Amino acid sequence: MAKPIWRSASNRIFHLLARIGPGAISLRPFLHRLRGAQIGKNVFIGDDVYLENEYPECVEIQDGVQISIRATILAHTRGPGKIIVERDAYIGPHVLVIAAGGKVLRIGEGAVISAGCVIAKDVPPRAFVSGEFGRPVAEARVPLAKAEKMEDFIRGLRPIRPAKSAPKPQTSADPST
Repeated sequence: MAKPIWRSASNRIFHLLARIGPGAISLRPFLHRLRGAQIGKNVFIGDDVYLENEYPECVEIQDGVQISIRATILAHTRGPGKIIVERDAYIGPHVLVIAAGGKVLRIGEGAVISAGCVIAKDVPPRAFVSGEFGRPVAEARVPLAKAEKMEDFIRGLRPIRPAKSAPKPQTSADPST
């Protein structure tokens, strides 16, 4: 169903104001709420965050979430999906979070996504995600959004060890056997 033109126009104006305006914990979340995004309490939205322009109602950001500078959250590709960012999650600078049409993408409670990741699938709670394709590399026992000091967050990281693969069968070095 198409949205009325006045709704689309006001949505774009509020979106632009939220991207460039001040107030990372006050004005920006308020403007995104006016657009239809579901945003909890104590949410930090950094400068130039692009938060779903066509379907802001498909974005849910729970209490205590921090979204860093120039992150992009898109809840649609070939139709609307839904993105849920759970409590105390941290989305780093230049992160792209994108949900496919008809799908729900969930970033778990206390998860930390490092700079520059592309997130197109669920992130487990308390996972520390790093690398271009956003693979969990550690468990964040102290969510970055709640840590008083960066050292507290770093001390709370526990590496995720890759599963050991089965040993490869040995081959003979002698070609005559």
